[in-house]
Amino acid sequence: QKMPPSLPATINIREPRWDQSTFQGRAKHFFMVTDPRNLLLSGATLEEARRVVEDYRAGTVHPGLTEDQLWRAKYIYDSAFHPDTGEKMILVGRMSAQVPMNMTITGCMLTFYRTTPAVLFWQWVNQSFNAVVNYTNRSGDAPITPSQLGTAYVSATTGAVVTALGLKSLTKHLPAIIGRYVPFAAVAAANCINIPLMRQRELKLGIPVTDENGNRLGESTAAAQKAIFQVVVSRIGMAAPAMAIPPVIMNMLEKRAFLKRYPYLNAPLQVGLVGLCLVFATPLCCALFPQKSSMPVGSLEPEVRDQIRKKDPWLETVYFNKGL
Repeated sequence: QKMPPSLPATINIREPRWDQSTFQGRAKHFFMVTDPRNLLLSGATLEEARRVVEDYRAGTVHPGLTEDQLWRAKYIYDSAFHPDTGEKMILVGRMSAQVPMNMTITGCMLTFYRTTPAVLFWQWVNQSFNAVVNYTNRSGDAPITPSQLGTAYVSATTGAVVTALGLKSLTKHLPAIIGRYVPFAAVAAANCINIPLMRQRELKLGIPVTDENGNRLGESTAAAQKAIFQVVVSRIGMAAPAMAIPPVIMNMLEKRAFLKRYPYLNAPLQVGLVGLCLVFATPLCCALFPQKSSMPVGSLEPEVRDQIRKKDPWLETVYFNKGL
């Protein structure tokens, strides 16, 4: 039997499979990255994917390996191993855990929003999960120190709780549907606090900016500000459908006899609706901005701009990794 032709060793699996300059390409990439089914893969499957990817990067192509199998191995590898350190990531901190974890936490935040202890507990759970995600996906180039992690965690939890309790007291005399949106306001406020604090080192010292070919040109705080703004927008966008659509549906259902007869179905229904929204919102909002973002050289801070102009007077655009 004739063997299939050997796969060339020139496929660039350090970059995503699809064109990242288009929204469609970025969406396809993030649907793979956030696929919850990757959480069910065995340790042996993860190790096999690691072996295929590391061997291929070293120039060794496994006999009979197809391009589809190579890309599948790359996405399995990326779902479980840290891109900088190569360590296996904590299960709940992986991008593939975003949908199941967020649907459970968000569903409970939307269900148990009426009492102060419930608001305190679920906002604390949410920010604890965010801290685990941020730590797990930390950059190897700019590691997070325990004090930075602690400051961001405490500040975000405090911000979320203060926002939630403050708005809860304001909405006491307003229609019930308004009260259902308090958790979303609290999550949005926490994201605006948590992400800049978690990445404060980048805001102080800048992030690497490169030319189109990846040659490092310097560190820019202006690029860091743009990157963090894009991530905050994406994270709030991710939460918006899951925290805006289910309250409307649940408000209608609670007026019907069905939920009055079976009140214990409230939380499962809420979690299911949130999950349905998050399956699509998570990858689509991750794809709002290119991972390899860009900005004009003229928009950089003066000293970095001058430094780049000396190296390449004709360069118009620089690129940087915005983070997740």
